[in-house]
Amino acid sequence: MENKIRSFTDLIAWQEAHRLVVKIYSITKEFPKEEKFSLVDQMRRSALSISSNIAEGFSRHGKREKSQFYFTAKGSLTELQNQLLVTRDVGYLPKEDFAKIADQTIHIHKLVNGLIRSSLEA
Repeated sequence: MENKIRSFTDLIAWQEAHRLVVKIYSITKEFPKEEKFSLVDQMRRSALSISSNIAEGFSRHGKREKSQFYFTAKGSLTELQNQLLVTRDVGYLPKEDFAKIADQTIHIHKLVNGLIRSSLEA
């Protein structure tokens, strides 16, 4: 039986990005209250942007349109990677947790690159 992709939720890139969003929401709950409207807000927006742009790119029909949203997802992912480095370096995120999440972002980066390649080849 063939696994046909019918929805953005069938994309492994979206599934992994969604897991990342949930993780970011979870870890930022523990950040100091003074970070609520700065680092917490920025990290949540960046993480949510990744999965949202993958979803929106999936629904687009033109090569350029699709790839534009996937490139935006990749940019948001890079932004989140930077924010994760800050959280580690200021002591909000233990190094072990940082390493796991950083590995997940690298995995998602590769998956999004695959979406970009496939959208441009289609």
